[in-house]
Amino acid sequence: MAPQPAGPMLRAFELAARGLYTTDPNPRVGCVLVRAGQVVGEGWHVRAGEAHAEVRALIDAGAAAAGATAYVTLEPCSHTGRTPPCADALIAAGVERVVCATVDPNPRVAGAGIRRLEAAGIAVTLAPFEAEARRLNPGFFSRFERARPFVRLKLAMSLDARTAAADAAPDAAHATRTPRWITDAASRADVQTLRARSSAVLTGAGTVLADDPRLDVRLGYGDWVRQPLRVVLDSDQRCPDHAIIFKDERALRFAAEDAAEYAGGVRTLRLPRDGRGLDLAAAMQRLAALEVNELLVECGPRLAGSFLDADLVDELVLYVAPHLLGCDAPPLAALLGSNRAVPLPRFAFLDHRLIEQDLRLVLSRLTHEQGL
Repeated sequence: MAPQPAGPMLRAFELAARGLYTTDPNPRVGCVLVRAGQVVGEGWHVRAGEAHAEVRALIDAGAAAAGATAYVTLEPCSHTGRTPPCADALIAAGVERVVCATVDPNPRVAGAGIRRLEAAGIAVTLAPFEAEARRLNPGFFSRFERARPFVRLKLAMSLDARTAAADAAPDAAHATRTPRWITDAASRADVQTLRARSSAVLTGAGTVLADDPRLDVRLGYGDWVRQPLRVVLDSDQRCPDHAIIFKDERALRFAAEDAAEYAGGVRTLRLPRDGRGLDLAAAMQRLAALEVNELLVECGPRLAGSFLDADLVDELVLYVAPHLLGCDAPPLAALLGSNRAVPLPRFAFLDHRLIEQDLRLVLSRLTHEQGL
């Protein structure tokens, strides 16, 4: 009797999760090879340009791969990209059966890998693990299915849903201020993990001018740490080139199509305006074209409200500090009022946990199919 998929497939997902911070823009994928009821090889995709999970598992198994069943968290690729096709490697190794969690949404694959395996006489089964595959790679699926990244909006707030003390406005003479954190150091360290898994981190010109943030990853992952692209929505190109966020080539500015030409050295792409600033939907399409899978938005109330009003937030991460700041402090999000054309999005709680003194809430956007 063939091994049941649950055990090996769950192990494959454990392996795939090891690439959470490194595989971008590729998906996180794991593979387990089982022969005669015994695991003979394991592998996971580490980073783009290196061997895929299936190839690593085949190397691990060696000659024992012949006649084995491969459990893989995503359909094996059938095209030559940064590496040769995994389907061909499985065929050459003499694998007898492939069990995959879901079809690859990339149109260059999208079932072609399965067809190539079957044409070579290899039995292919789709196991009921599509939800797990999507949960592990939300941005990869979003980029190919919706032509935009998976958008995660991170906000920190007080108990009364305020984001900064009322007297924390930037000094008019210097246009900068020393950050005055709402949350504690443990919460700020937790945000680093959100940045590390993201393809890009986005903010607005107001935040850059007020705080001069770095928005990079500063966790001790080692020399291999992958820095996300840092994106600034800067309609009229107000942010100076010497802003810290523009410190290297991993930075991008979106400016309005009708904004004056700018002689600075920051990489700049043009977008149309909309009623409240730049066209956010157009920005998301441009980022998808740049292979941005997961986008982390860290911004002020105005831009947060624009993302929510445009229904572009897939996941909301709130860090709640046990403080009160008062009604004259900035709100969580500056949302449109009762004259809005469409209703506000609704969310469901996914997770809640204490991070020392703060509470972290994770909420997922509800779709129409989920009862909106």
